[in-house]
Amino acid sequence: MTSLYSINYHTRAHKRDAFIEFIKSLCLTPFVLHTRPSTADDEYSVADNRTKSGTAVPRNSDAGGPPEGDRNVERYCEILQCVEELIADHMSHQDQDLLELSRLSTLVPSIGRFFTFLPLKASFMRQDAKRSIAARRFVPPSFNDVRAILNDAQVTAIGSTIKLITFDGDMTLYADGADFARDSQLVLLIVELLQHGLHVAIVTAAGYPRDAPRYEKRLSGLLDGFRGSGLPGEALERFYVLGGECNYLFRYESASGHLRYIDPEVYQPESVKKWSNNAGRITEMLDIAQSTLEQCAREMGLEAAVGVLRKDRAIGVVPNEGTHLTRETLDEFALSAQRRLNNFQRAQYIRASEEPVPFCAFNGGSDVWVDIGNKLIGVQMLQEFLGTTGNQTLHVGDQFLSTGNDISTRTACCTVWITNPEETAEVLTELCKLLQRKNKRSRVVDDEAENGSGSKRAVAGNK
Repeated sequence: MTSLYSINYHTRAHKRDAFIEFIKSLCLTPFVLHTRPSTADDEYSVADNRTKSGTAVPRNSDAGGPPEGDRNVERYCEILQCVEELIADHMSHQDQDLLELSRLSTLVPSIGRFFTFLPLKASFMRQDAKRSIAARRFVPPSFNDVRAILNDAQVTAIGSTIKLITFDGDMTLYADGADFARDSQLVLLIVELLQHGLHVAIVTAAGYPRDAPRYEKRLSGLLDGFRGSGLPGEALERFYVLGGECNYLFRYESASGHLRYIDPEVYQPESVKKWSNNAGRITEMLDIAQSTLEQCAREMGLEAAVGVLRKDRAIGVVPNEGTHLTRETLDEFALSAQRRLNNFQRAQYIRASEEPVPFCAFNGGSDVWVDIGNKLIGVQMLQEFLGTTGNQTLHVGDQFLSTGNDISTRTACCTVWITNPEETAEVLTELCKLLQRKNKRSRVVDDEAENGSGSKRAVAGNK
């Protein structure tokens, strides 16, 4: 029984997020309390009376007390208030470099750093109004419910401090394998972010070495939107594209209306240059990744169904035309490559006290890639280059499971987990509202300060 549970947990763990599962488990208590057995009178007599009289009778309400639904909202809020307190305690421990001693670390051992406090209770109230979480009797709070609450809380928390926002590409800004459409609502939202003074960067796995036209084709609709936006060049030049996870940086040039490649010497720290300039080590890693992926394809009988595509700093398994690979098959490729490369580096480099070469093996949704470098390094380089910190940076992506390539960014900054471009639009709409309020408050403060100094000058003149 124990060994079977361990095996099953091991095979499912890569599909779960421990913190979301933790909150889901806590939210089962109010759900169960709300789901009380119904009597015959509840099911028939009361329903008939309700139908005949045309009036609704609050379910399970006590005389003179609030309806059961209202009490259930209070139960959920009480639980999320407790989670807020756990996060506050966790952040207090991480400030003292004692992260592993927090109560939350005991309950969720894989939990990482928080860069902002999360107002989960208020976010639950907003999401409950959309999703009717507390009123449901047959469907408990789901992964998507908790994910939406966390996203709402994170956007609310970072609205007052954000300076840099980074995006994944496929399934975050546009459909998988598609180009950025000119009529996408995200065009105007990203333009508004730039208008509010934010740095905006797309951090994508797509790797086209020094090839700005290839990225411009993928982002054609967005760049067309920039050219017709009327924004000053200073604002538009706060837009960046970082390709190959962290290998190729481009910046929008307002004078030409195109992307311009930035030499790595300008932005790469020494720690990155050590492995980035080591062509021999990179080739060795890609050779091992290729042999692992090809072996995996043979073992699963997929040699005729897939092709292996090798690039300068990446290698991928791509299905042939007419072939669809299941999520489980893609995960098998990704996890096999992760394990083989980690074991190789542990045996060859770490034992010799050499720095390992960072890589990312991930399920891309329809294919699998092993990239040299990862998005953690990409976001950290942008933060250093642009002068921002973790509580001023937000990464938006769709791949936050252990076989995804967005998960590593959690170590560097705040994150929002979406599943499609429509969700990205919802997140950015709320963020733009927060930025509008912030700028409005700033203008009011500036006006008051100016009026105050003007009054002082007038008084001084009268004297």
